[in-house]
Amino acid sequence: MDLWFSEKHTPDVKLSLRVERQLFSKQSDYQRIDVFESCEFGRILALDGNIMLTERDEFIYNEMIVHVPMAVHQGISRVLVIGAGDGGVVKELTRYSRIEHIDLVEMDPMVVDACRQYLPGNACQLDDERVHIHYENALKFIRYCENEYDLIIVDSNDPFGPSEGLFTKEFYGNCYKALKEDGIMVNQQGSPFYQQDADAMQRSHKRIANTFPICRVYQAHIPTYAAGYWLFGFASKKYHPIDDFDSKAWNDLHMRTRYYTTRLHKGAFYLPAFLEEMLEEVE
Repeated sequence: MDLWFSEKHTPDVKLSLRVERQLFSKQSDYQRIDVFESCEFGRILALDGNIMLTERDEFIYNEMIVHVPMAVHQGISRVLVIGAGDGGVVKELTRYSRIEHIDLVEMDPMVVDACRQYLPGNACQLDDERVHIHYENALKFIRYCENEYDLIIVDSNDPFGPSEGLFTKEFYGNCYKALKEDGIMVNQQGSPFYQQDADAMQRSHKRIANTFPICRVYQAHIPTYAAGYWLFGFASKKYHPIDDFDSKAWNDLHMRTRYYTTRLHKGAFYLPAFLEEMLEEVE
């Protein structure tokens, strides 16, 4: 008998993956957590029925949310990561020797425990001595931070339900306050393809653009995310993602990646016409 996991993208669209077995399924205090072994995409982490990552394509998301800001701002040493309890973002960050301190704020300790056990390829650097895990509400955590971080990475769920507060004007204002005078914030902006997702993306972009003097959107192809087309937001007090991008400095690190390159870095910020129009509507 075939076993399939399906994620609803819209009332009329589903993504279905054939799975071999279910490795983990529990209801935490915050959400349902499932880990599946799939035939095509390896292990899958799903929260409340939504795919957070697969072993097959997680590198695309994690490389693009980490290496883009790291290649722009050469002085990043203190980082705040919000969400990302699977450890994938932390894994990419710890590859940089210049990073001295990483605060990881994850609401749900069961996510971290499940990923340590079933997704060790992602969680392998959570015990790095530079990583400090805080199991608490990110909205409360960041209210007390001021002029503290060079980089904030917001690796949240989509802006519905428990994660909705991480897409508000108040939250972005607190991120601005928590950053140093040349700090950068990068966040996942969802997909612009389906209408509900596109509306949420526009709301988020408008709030960020009203908070930060420099605000740009960039893109990546991630097969298991909605429409396979995903966006990230780059917001900064000082650095422009293209004008201040130092490709030579990053290439001199000789860091092996599977998706990110310095050529792709520039290309990711050149957006299709329909998306440019959507962003211009709210800027």
